[in-house]
Amino acid sequence: MPDGTTRAPRALPFPAGALVVVVVLVVVGVLVARAQHLGPWELGPQERNRFAEQPQYVDPDSRTGQAAWQAEADGRADEAAAFAELAQVPQGIWVTPEERPPGAVGQYVSAVLAAADEAGRVPLLVVYGIPDRDCTGGYSSGGLDVGSYVPWVEEIATAAAPYAAAVVLEPDALASAVECDRRQERVDLLARAVDALAAAGVTTYVDGGHSGWVPARKVAALLREVGVDKVRGFATNVSNYQTDPDEVAWAERLSGLVGGTHYVVDSGRNGAGSPPEDWCNPPGQALGQEPGYVDDGTGLDAYLWVKPPGESDGECNGGPPAGEFWAQRALELIGAS
Repeated sequence: MPDGTTRAPRALPFPAGALVVVVVLVVVGVLVARAQHLGPWELGPQERNRFAEQPQYVDPDSRTGQAAWQAEADGRADEAAAFAELAQVPQGIWVTPEERPPGAVGQYVSAVLAAADEAGRVPLLVVYGIPDRDCTGGYSSGGLDVGSYVPWVEEIATAAAPYAAAVVLEPDALASAVECDRRQERVDLLARAVDALAAAGVTTYVDGGHSGWVPARKVAALLREVGVDKVRGFATNVSNYQTDPDEVAWAERLSGLVGGTHYVVDSGRNGAGSPPEDWCNPPGQALGQEPGYVDDGTGLDAYLWVKPPGESDGECNGGPPAGEFWAQRALELIGAS
């Protein structure tokens, strides 16, 4: 029990200044360990290149895979072999409200991500449901109404949260918003989508168009408004044909305008050497370099096949509806026709 006497403080076994030095060294050590990425599981989604950590997941139910099975069943052995080989290259898994509406999309995403997790691979989802989706008059019209969009993305984010996954968010949505006078609506919706995916820890790339479309400074303003600094970065050349050197140069400029964020490039169909004038099923194209992560000191995380190369751009140049597998087109891209 206290006896009411006052005692002098007990002397430390080392000088007081040494304690400060020890604490500083410990803190510095922790920061250095973090900077060296000794434990990638400790990093936030904006700090992680998922594609450098795990191989990319191949969807066994892709349209390309289904085309291979059908060609085999029809006795078209050469086509079946070509499609089967193409189907083994990792490609984006597109999530649309037409196929996966609110109330059902979460179950679908959970199933895909659980299968990828079991395989030890990272899936690439492409979230594609913004209201008035193809507002410039293209072939991919549709999307959700304004009131349903954010809850739909939140359902995706909740389903993805327990898993390692990467998302490309809304191809063309920001770049086309300028052209079709939907700037504020798109910015508001995408900002809320970014918040939902960031809160769930999903590695996210907001689509930024491509080098042959909207100038980098205009895209940068839009990316900043939607909160690209909260996620991993942005995506370029999705479903387009710009060359890798053009895209990387443009993306590096864009990255510098938004604080040095990271990016991915869609290289699925840009192997012909120069971009075509017509973006919709242009003839004479070829597959680009296969997906793979990049670690070269730039902001580039990976080359990806975000748009499955064998799928049509729309009912143009003889193609079927957008997103459907087009056998003739796939064979042309492969160089087998």
